[in-house]
Amino acid sequence: MAVRTWRFGHGRRRRHGLQGKVALVTGAGSGIGKATALRFAREGAMVGVLSHTESEIRETAEEIVRAGGKAIPLVADVADDAQMKAAVTGLVETYGRLDIVFANAGINGMWAPIDELQPEEWDRTINTNLRGTYLTLHHAVPHLKRAGGSIVITASINGSRTFTSAGATAYSATKAAQVAMAQMLAVELAKHKIRVNVVCPGRIDTEIQDNTQRRNTEEAKVPADYPEGSIPLTGCKAGTSEEVAELVLFLASDRARHITGTPVWIDGGQSLVV
Repeated sequence: MAVRTWRFGHGRRRRHGLQGKVALVTGAGSGIGKATALRFAREGAMVGVLSHTESEIRETAEEIVRAGGKAIPLVADVADDAQMKAAVTGLVETYGRLDIVFANAGINGMWAPIDELQPEEWDRTINTNLRGTYLTLHHAVPHLKRAGGSIVITASINGSRTFTSAGATAYSATKAAQVAMAQMLAVELAKHKIRVNVVCPGRIDTEIQDNTQRRNTEEAKVPADYPEGSIPLTGCKAGTSEEVAELVLFLASDRARHITGTPVWIDGGQSLVV
Protein backbone atom coordinates (compact mmCIF):
# COMPACT_ATOMS: atom_id res chain seq x y z
CA MET A 1 0.00 0.00 0.00
CA ALA A 2 1.36 3.41 -0.95
CA VAL A 3 2.34 5.70 1.91
CA ARG A 4 0.62 9.07 1.81
CA THR A 5 2.91 12.02 2.43
CA TRP A 6 2.14 15.67 3.10
CA ARG A 7 3.78 18.94 2.24
CA PHE A 8 3.01 21.54 4.87
CA GLY A 9 1.43 24.57 3.25
CA HIS A 10 0.44 22.67 0.11
CA GLY A 11 -2.20 20.23 -0.98
CA ARG A 12 -5.39 19.98 1.02
CA ARG A 13 -6.90 23.33 1.97
CA ARG A 14 -6.38 24.24 5.60
CA ARG A 15 -9.61 24.18 7.56
CA HIS A 16 -8.50 25.26 11.02
CA GLY A 17 -5.87 27.91 10.24
CA LEU A 18 -3.08 27.94 12.79
CA GLN A 19 -0.91 30.23 10.67
CA GLY A 20 1.22 32.44 12.87
CA LYS A 21 0.42 30.43 16.00
CA VAL A 22 3.07 28.88 18.21
CA ALA A 23 2.34 25.52 19.83
CA LEU A 24 4.06 23.42 22.48
CA VAL A 25 3.51 19.66 22.29
CA THR A 26 4.89 17.45 25.04
CA GLY A 27 5.46 13.76 24.46
CA ALA A 28 5.91 14.61 20.80
CA GLY A 29 8.41 11.89 19.97
CA SER A 30 5.81 9.26 19.11
CA GLY A 31 2.15 8.32 19.15
CA ILE A 32 -0.51 10.95 19.78
CA GLY A 33 2.02 13.68 20.51
CA LYS A 34 3.91 13.21 17.28
CA ALA A 35 0.74 12.91 15.20
CA THR A 36 -0.56 16.15 16.72
CA ALA A 37 2.71 18.01 16.23
CA LEU A 38 2.68 17.04 12.56
CA ARG A 39 -0.98 18.05 12.28
CA PHE A 40 -0.39 21.43 13.91
CA ALA A 41 2.53 22.09 11.57
CA ARG A 42 0.45 21.16 8.55
CA GLU A 43 -2.03 23.82 9.61
CA GLY A 44 0.71 26.46 9.72
CA ALA A 45 1.73 26.45 13.39
CA MET A 46 5.32 26.79 14.56
CA VAL A 47 5.80 23.88 16.92
CA GLY A 48 8.02 23.23 19.91
CA VAL A 49 8.21 19.44 20.05
CA LEU A 50 9.23 18.20 23.49
CA SER A 51 10.39 14.84 24.82
CA HIS A 52 13.00 13.51 27.23
CA THR A 53 14.39 11.33 24.42
CA GLU A 54 16.59 13.51 22.22
CA SER A 55 16.84 11.20 19.22
CA GLU A 56 13.10 10.78 18.71
CA ILE A 57 12.26 14.43 19.26
CA ARG A 58 14.88 15.55 16.77
CA GLU A 59 13.38 13.12 14.28
CA THR A 60 9.93 14.67 14.77
CA ALA A 61 11.28 18.20 14.30
CA GLU A 62 13.28 17.21 11.24
CA GLU A 63 10.25 15.53 9.67
CA ILE A 64 8.28 18.75 10.06
CA VAL A 65 11.09 20.91 8.67
CA ARG A 66 11.71 18.58 5.70
CA ALA A 67 8.04 18.94 4.77
CA GLY A 68 8.25 22.72 4.81
CA GLY A 69 6.99 23.41 8.34
CA LYS A 70 8.62 25.07 11.32
CA ALA A 71 9.63 23.23 14.48
CA ILE A 72 12.32 23.13 17.13
CA PRO A 73 13.22 20.13 19.32
CA LEU A 74 13.00 20.66 23.07
CA VAL A 75 14.66 18.03 25.23
CA ALA A 76 13.26 17.96 28.75
CA ASP A 77 11.82 15.73 31.44
CA VAL A 78 8.31 17.08 32.08
CA ALA A 79 8.69 16.29 35.79
CA ASP A 80 11.81 18.48 36.11
CA ASP A 81 11.06 22.09 36.99
CA ALA A 82 14.30 23.62 35.70
CA GLN A 83 14.22 21.68 32.44
CA MET A 84 10.62 22.62 31.70
CA LYS A 85 11.25 26.28 32.48
CA ALA A 86 14.22 26.28 30.10
CA ALA A 87 12.26 24.48 27.37
CA VAL A 88 9.30 26.86 27.45
CA THR A 89 11.61 29.88 27.64
CA GLY A 90 13.58 28.59 24.65
CA LEU A 91 10.44 28.12 22.58
CA VAL A 92 9.15 31.63 23.31
CA GLU A 93 12.57 33.17 22.64
CA THR A 94 12.69 31.39 19.29
CA TYR A 95 9.22 32.25 18.00
CA GLY A 96 8.27 35.25 20.15
CA ARG A 97 5.00 33.95 21.60
CA LEU A 98 3.00 30.95 22.74
CA ASP A 99 -0.62 30.28 21.75
CA ILE A 100 -1.32 26.57 22.13
CA VAL A 101 -0.21 23.98 24.66
CA PHE A 102 -0.86 20.27 24.22
CA ALA A 103 0.11 18.67 27.55
CA ASN A 104 0.30 15.12 26.31
CA ALA A 105 3.36 13.49 27.90
CA GLY A 106 2.56 10.55 30.14
CA ILE A 107 3.24 6.95 31.05
CA ASN A 108 1.14 3.96 32.03
CA GLY A 109 3.69 3.05 34.67
CA MET A 110 3.33 -0.03 36.84
CA TRP A 111 -0.04 -1.73 37.05
CA ALA A 112 -0.31 -3.91 40.14
CA PRO A 113 -2.65 -4.62 43.07
CA ILE A 114 -2.60 -1.70 45.51
CA ASP A 115 -0.94 -3.76 48.27
CA GLU A 116 1.85 -4.75 45.88
CA LEU A 117 2.33 -1.38 44.16
CA GLN A 118 5.50 0.10 45.64
CA PRO A 119 5.80 3.76 46.72
CA GLU A 120 8.52 4.48 44.16
CA GLU A 121 6.32 3.02 41.40
CA TRP A 122 3.40 5.17 42.52
CA ASP A 123 5.63 8.25 42.64
CA ARG A 124 7.01 7.69 39.14
CA THR A 125 3.54 7.63 37.60
CA ILE A 126 2.33 10.62 39.63
CA ASN A 127 5.47 12.64 38.85
CA THR A 128 5.34 12.09 35.10
CA ASN A 129 1.61 12.34 34.51
CA LEU A 130 0.44 14.84 37.09
CA ARG A 131 3.49 16.85 38.14
CA GLY A 132 4.50 16.91 34.45
CA THR A 133 1.15 18.41 33.45
CA TYR A 134 1.37 20.94 36.28
CA LEU A 135 4.90 22.04 35.33
CA THR A 136 4.01 22.31 31.65
CA LEU A 137 1.13 24.65 32.42
CA HIS A 138 2.92 26.44 35.27
CA HIS A 139 5.61 27.63 32.87
CA ALA A 140 3.40 28.09 29.80
CA VAL A 141 0.46 30.02 31.23
CA PRO A 142 2.34 33.32 31.82
CA HIS A 143 3.03 33.43 28.07
CA LEU A 144 -0.52 32.41 27.12
CA LYS A 145 -1.90 35.23 29.25
CA ARG A 146 -0.41 37.80 26.89
CA ALA A 147 -2.92 37.16 24.11
CA GLY A 148 -5.09 34.25 25.22
CA GLY A 149 -4.81 30.77 23.81
CA SER A 150 -5.77 27.14 24.13
CA ILE A 151 -4.65 24.30 26.39
CA VAL A 152 -5.47 20.67 25.67
CA ILE A 153 -4.54 17.90 28.12
CA THR A 154 -4.37 14.19 27.36
CA ALA A 155 -6.18 12.16 30.03
CA SER A 156 -7.87 8.79 29.42
CA ILE A 157 -11.11 6.87 29.68
CA ASN A 158 -9.42 5.29 32.73
CA GLY A 159 -10.28 7.29 35.81
CA SER A 160 -12.94 9.33 34.02
CA ARG A 161 -15.42 6.76 32.69
CA THR A 162 -13.92 3.32 33.22
CA PHE A 163 -12.48 1.76 36.35
CA THR A 164 -11.87 -1.83 35.26
CA SER A 165 -8.21 -1.80 34.19
CA ALA A 166 -6.73 -4.20 36.69
CA GLY A 167 -3.99 -2.67 38.81
CA ALA A 168 -4.11 0.74 37.12
CA THR A 169 -4.85 2.70 40.29
CA ALA A 170 -1.93 5.14 40.04
CA TYR A 171 -2.48 5.72 36.33
CA SER A 172 -6.25 6.20 36.70
CA ALA A 173 -5.75 8.56 39.63
CA THR A 174 -3.55 10.82 37.51
CA LYS A 175 -6.03 10.77 34.65
CA ALA A 176 -8.94 11.68 36.92
CA ALA A 177 -6.85 14.50 38.36
CA GLN A 178 -6.06 15.83 34.89
CA VAL A 179 -9.77 16.12 34.11
CA ALA A 180 -10.33 17.99 37.38
CA MET A 181 -7.33 20.21 36.63
CA ALA A 182 -8.70 21.11 33.20
CA GLN A 183 -12.08 22.04 34.64
CA MET A 184 -10.59 24.08 37.47
CA LEU A 185 -8.29 25.96 35.13
CA ALA A 186 -11.04 26.55 32.57
CA VAL A 187 -12.70 28.77 35.16
CA GLU A 188 -9.50 30.30 36.54
CA LEU A 189 -8.08 31.23 33.14
CA ALA A 190 -11.25 32.26 31.33
CA LYS A 191 -10.70 35.93 32.20
CA HIS A 192 -7.40 35.70 30.30
CA LYS A 193 -9.19 34.26 27.24
CA ILE A 194 -7.43 30.93 27.71
CA ARG A 195 -9.51 27.82 27.00
CA VAL A 196 -8.70 24.51 28.70
CA ASN A 197 -10.05 21.18 27.48
CA VAL A 198 -9.11 17.53 27.89
CA VAL A 199 -9.16 14.54 25.54
CA CYS A 200 -9.84 11.09 26.96
CA PRO A 201 -8.70 8.40 24.53
CA GLY A 202 -9.59 4.75 24.79
CA ARG A 203 -7.44 2.08 23.15
CA ILE A 204 -5.23 3.80 20.58
CA ASP A 205 -2.54 2.30 18.35
CA THR A 206 0.41 3.77 20.24
CA GLU A 207 3.43 2.16 21.88
CA ILE A 208 2.29 2.96 25.42
CA GLN A 209 0.67 -0.45 25.93
CA ASP A 210 3.92 -2.16 24.94
CA ASN A 211 5.71 -0.14 27.60
CA THR A 212 3.21 -0.83 30.39
CA GLN A 213 4.62 -2.75 33.33
CA ARG A 214 2.29 -5.29 34.95
CA ARG A 215 2.70 -7.40 38.05
CA ASN A 216 0.12 -9.91 39.29
CA THR A 217 -2.76 -7.98 37.75
CA GLU A 218 -4.86 -11.16 37.57
CA GLU A 219 -5.36 -10.82 41.33
CA ALA A 220 -7.03 -7.43 40.81
CA LYS A 221 -8.95 -8.35 37.68
CA VAL A 222 -12.73 -8.68 37.43
CA PRO A 223 -13.52 -11.21 34.66
CA ALA A 224 -15.46 -9.92 31.67
CA ASP A 225 -16.00 -11.35 28.20
CA TYR A 226 -16.56 -9.29 25.05
CA PRO A 227 -16.94 -11.89 22.27
CA GLU A 228 -17.42 -9.24 19.57
CA GLY A 229 -14.75 -6.93 20.93
CA SER A 230 -14.84 -4.22 23.57
CA ILE A 231 -15.05 -1.25 21.15
CA PRO A 232 -18.62 -0.97 19.81
CA LEU A 233 -17.68 1.01 16.68
CA THR A 234 -14.81 -1.18 15.56
CA GLY A 235 -14.89 -4.45 17.50
CA CYS A 236 -11.28 -5.11 18.40
CA LYS A 237 -9.68 -2.42 16.25
CA ALA A 238 -8.01 0.40 18.15
CA GLY A 239 -8.34 4.04 17.22
CA THR A 240 -5.41 5.85 15.63
CA SER A 241 -3.10 8.59 16.83
CA GLU A 242 -4.13 10.64 13.80
CA GLU A 243 -7.79 10.50 14.86
CA VAL A 244 -6.90 11.86 18.27
CA ALA A 245 -4.74 14.54 16.61
CA GLU A 246 -7.75 15.73 14.60
CA LEU A 247 -9.71 16.17 17.83
CA VAL A 248 -6.86 18.05 19.49
CA LEU A 249 -6.55 20.30 16.43
CA PHE A 250 -10.23 21.18 16.65
CA LEU A 251 -10.06 21.96 20.38
CA ALA A 252 -6.91 24.05 19.90
CA SER A 253 -8.37 26.04 17.02
CA ASP A 254 -10.76 28.99 16.89
CA ARG A 255 -13.48 26.63 15.70
CA ALA A 256 -13.77 25.54 19.35
CA ARG A 257 -13.73 29.13 20.60
CA HIS A 258 -16.76 28.63 22.91
CA ILE A 259 -15.64 25.26 24.31
CA THR A 260 -13.75 25.13 27.60
CA GLY A 261 -13.63 22.88 30.65
CA THR A 262 -14.83 19.98 28.55
CA PRO A 263 -13.60 16.37 28.57
CA VAL A 264 -14.07 14.67 25.19
CA TRP A 265 -13.96 10.88 25.04
CA ILE A 266 -12.51 9.46 21.84
CA ASP A 267 -12.86 5.71 22.20
CA GLY A 268 -15.40 4.33 19.74
CA GLY A 269 -17.81 3.79 22.62
CA GLN A 270 -15.36 1.61 24.57
CA SER A 271 -15.94 3.40 27.87
CA LEU A 272 -19.68 2.80 27.62
CA VAL A 273 -19.35 -0.96 27.83
CA VAL A 274 -16.18 -1.77 29.79
